[in-house]
Amino acid sequence: MDFLGFRLRNNLFVAPMAGVTDRPFRQLCKRLGAGLAVSEMVTSNSLLYGSAKTRRRADHSGEVAPVSVQIAGADPRMMAEAARYNADQGAQIIDINMGCPAKKVCNVMAGSALMRDESLVARILEAVVAAVPETPVTLKFRTGWDGQNRNAPAIARIAEQSGIRAVAVHGRTRADQYTGHAEYDTIALVKAQVRIPVIANGDIDSPEKARLVLDHTGADGLMIGRAAQGRPWLFREIEHYLATGRHLPPPRVAEIHAILRDHLADLYDFYGEETGVKIARKHIGWYTKGLAGAAHFRHAMNQLPTRDAQMAATDEFFLAQAAANDHLIYEREAA
Repeated sequence: MDFLGFRLRNNLFVAPMAGVTDRPFRQLCKRLGAGLAVSEMVTSNSLLYGSAKTRRRADHSGEVAPVSVQIAGADPRMMAEAARYNADQGAQIIDINMGCPAKKVCNVMAGSALMRDESLVARILEAVVAAVPETPVTLKFRTGWDGQNRNAPAIARIAEQSGIRAVAVHGRTRADQYTGHAEYDTIALVKAQVRIPVIANGDIDSPEKARLVLDHTGADGLMIGRAAQGRPWLFREIEHYLATGRHLPPPRVAEIHAILRDHLADLYDFYGEETGVKIARKHIGWYTKGLAGAAHFRHAMNQLPTRDAQMAATDEFFLAQAAANDHLIYEREAA
């Protein structure tokens, strides 16, 4: 897929997720079939540029191009500065967050709260585009503020007029948070009203659902978030299905064990042992969700303080799974 001057493997995007889409997760998803991965959001508050968290989020060393970094904020000048800062740090695409529904973001009129003020949206987009003329800027937003105010088509038109090069639309309003089911009619309406690429997001958790959403919306690509947590091979499964209409053989226990081990090693190296062990716990939980004995395993895992202890426990758990039944472990219980 040609996207903003870059040649991508396909039209499957990893959604930016706070606390999840760090460099190890982005690289893993790209290895397993994603065409592009967007970083977790970076604050536009320049006072925080020196924090360890922000420095890590701006660390793209060794990452497969293109590097897409999401910025969040509500002040046009600060957002422009954040765009320049991240472009200087190696970002090849700047993405603007107008989709996050979290209260701590919306309470300062950032994230999806911005959709309530279309004039401010225009000022932010124009400021960011002007700040990084050599770097394409994209925008992620929701279908609207609530069910009575689905203004995504208006926001998309503002984006196109402001020089935004592509948009991603989550099929929920800000009021929906992550509840209920994504609706795709609004995304289809956005696609019909703008000429720039439109990426559909929301509840895409299987190859069949991916096909349905593409057909329903006419979107140029798909963005996948929570469904890839603990299941990063979903990208290659969807890629294969969209290309052939057939399913890939599902991963076996041994492969999933190897993928998780590599992921954990990258987390320890990226964060250091103390923080890496803490971050690893949620990923281990996602990989093992629904498996026999997983609840007891996760409880024990949360008590382990070192990388060696985590690795040993992970090896023991997955070797036991393989010995019991080395078949598709992701035909598992519903979450």
